[in-house]
Amino acid sequence: MTDQYMPRIVDRELDELFAGLPAIALEGPRGVGKTETAMQRATTVYRLDDPDQLTLVKARRQQLSEGAEPILIDEWQRLPESWDVVRRAVDEGRKAGRFLLTGSATPTRLPTHSGAGRIITLRMRPMSLAERFRDETTVSLASLLSGNKGDLRGETKLTVADYTSEIIRSGFPGMRQYSGRILRSALDGYIDRAVERDFEELDQRVRDTESLRRWLTAYAAATSTTATFETIRDAASAGESHKPSKSTVYPYRSVLEQLWLIDEVPSWLPTRNRLRRLGASPVHQLADPALAARLLGVDEAALLQGVSAGPFVPRDGPLLGSLFESLVTLSVRTYAQQNEAKVLHLRTHGGEHEIDLIIERGDGKVVALEVKLSSTVDDQDVRHLHWLAKRIGSDLLDAVVVTCGPYAYRRTDGIGVVPAALLTI
Repeated sequence: MTDQYMPRIVDRELDELFAGLPAIALEGPRGVGKTETAMQRATTVYRLDDPDQLTLVKARRQQLSEGAEPILIDEWQRLPESWDVVRRAVDEGRKAGRFLLTGSATPTRLPTHSGAGRIITLRMRPMSLAERFRDETTVSLASLLSGNKGDLRGETKLTVADYTSEIIRSGFPGMRQYSGRILRSALDGYIDRAVERDFEELDQRVRDTESLRRWLTAYAAATSTTATFETIRDAASAGESHKPSKSTVYPYRSVLEQLWLIDEVPSWLPTRNRLRRLGASPVHQLADPALAARLLGVDEAALLQGVSAGPFVPRDGPLLGSLFESLVTLSVRTYAQQNEAKVLHLRTHGGEHEIDLIIERGDGKVVALEVKLSSTVDDQDVRHLHWLAKRIGSDLLDAVVVTCGPYAYRRTDGIGVVPAALLTI
């Protein structure tokens, strides 16, 4: 790796898998660092976002499997047939470490073969808090998933204001050098490209881009909620006499998922215990909370002052709390992926009990995390965790409240308290 490259958590997983597998696709939204990460390992590079190189490759697709290995095919979705070229090359020789593909969208025109068993897909997200504050972390998700319930230690100087700053700064590596108007312009440009260009590149023509922007803004307002599709649609069209039809707005969500810009947290529907009456609605999240904040037009001062912004979508607590949960969720998903664990959420049908994040091991046992925009934790904050412990017993490996406070510790009831900046893989 080059001296200038800042290693990412996904590097560990990528190195481990690439040492034994012939082809890996690294996928996620634009700007998360996929190309830079893949370039650290590639010898031959085909950049399909370069019009000239794309034209040459279209004329002779087989060249994508030629050259010194490892071969990187960057933005493979611009020529979906490239997936099949790699698949066939792997069928002819399964030596490890042959191909890397990066993609910023799932193409509408899918390859002729899924690539199952030949090409493994890894998800890459914007930078987690552990990647932003490498010297802070003291509590590993791996240790929580072990079920040992050991001591929790560590101290951070980060405050609510610091986490608010991180929400605004974003986890896109190329934007972290910016601030103020330059950062706002960069985020605006990112959103503009998604609305005005990326949809068309996926063969989805948007007749009314302002309607799409309103829907996307309403979705941002629904961050960290389980608002229904109808609630988001109504919020996007508040004050209008005619609301857009479902056939108009359903493709918005579908394409945004193809662009990896929507990153919803699925509901936990366990099969190995007796929990019943659980809701099935996902928790809404954009790829980066900075995008939600920018769509809603809020800065650090507005968030800290508790200013309401954007279309009205019911939520518990202030907007800052929802965006803080989004930031923690982004981070925990990165850590969980390294630990081969899933990230889900729990909510009963009536909303009597809700737990923000359920991290599930392969054997079905879980760690439960509550996210609180607070520096202190009281008995009211842990009531849902105690409820879950009574319901699933030993299937609950650990229970933790993630806060913006200074210290990591265990309460006398065994519940952990961990500042967000101290949590890592």
